[in-house]
Amino acid sequence: MPEVRAVAFDCDGVLADNDSSWQNIHDHFGTENSEMLAKFLRKEITDEEFVADDLRMWREVQPEIHRDEIMRCYSGIKLMPGAREVVGELQARGILVAIVSSGVDLLIGSIAQMLKVDDWAANGFEWDDKGWLVGAKPTVVDSHDKGAMVEKLAHINGIDPAHIVSVGDSGPDLSMMIPGSRFVGFNPASNRGADAFVAAEVPIVEGKDLRDIWQPIFGEPFPSN
Repeated sequence: MPEVRAVAFDCDGVLADNDSSWQNIHDHFGTENSEMLAKFLRKEITDEEFVADDLRMWREVQPEIHRDEIMRCYSGIKLMPGAREVVGELQARGILVAIVSSGVDLLIGSIAQMLKVDDWAANGFEWDDKGWLVGAKPTVVDSHDKGAMVEKLAHINGIDPAHIVSVGDSGPDLSMMIPGSRFVGFNPASNRGADAFVAAEVPIVEGKDLRDIWQPIFGEPFPSN
C-alpha cells in the first residue's frame, strides 16, 4: 500500500454532518429543486445553471438576501463524528489535509477553520459591501470534475497521485480520484453514491463515523487513545 501524503475530503456529508449546504438554504426558504438536481446529476446542466436556478427560487421567496441569513441556515450543523480526530491524526503524521467541495463556501470555510485543514476550495456567492447577495461567484470547484482541484493540489505540493487518497459520499465525488490515486466512499447517499461506488469498485464505508475510513486507507484500525 503506497505511503499516504495527502487526503482530499469532500465536506457535505463527509466532514460536516449534513446532506448538502445548498439544500440547507432550500430548507430555510421552503424551496425545492429536485427536478434541476436530477438534470444536474445527469450532466444536462452546468454548475452555473444549477446555481442560477437556485438563486431564482430563493429570490422569489425573498428578493433581498443578507449573508447573515445564509449563515443562519447552517446553525446547528455539526462535524461528522470522528472528523476532528481523523484530521488531527493525519496532520500529526505529516499528511496534508484538504477539502475539495462544490458546496457553499460560507459553510465549507467554517468547517475548514474548525478543523484547521491545510487547504480548501468551494463555491459560493458574491456580496456587496453591506453583505447583501449580488449573485453567484464563478465556479471554483466543478461538481463533475473535482479532480481538477486534486490535480492542482498535487502539483502545488509536489505530491505524486499515488500518494493521494480522496474521500466522498456521492457519485460525482469519484471525479476526485485522479489517475494513480485512491478513493474511499464514505456513508454513501443511496440516490447519489452507493451504486456508483459499487460500479467503480472502490472501498465503501457504511455508517457515520469518519474514523472507519482508516482501515481502507491504512490497512489498520484508527489508533486508540
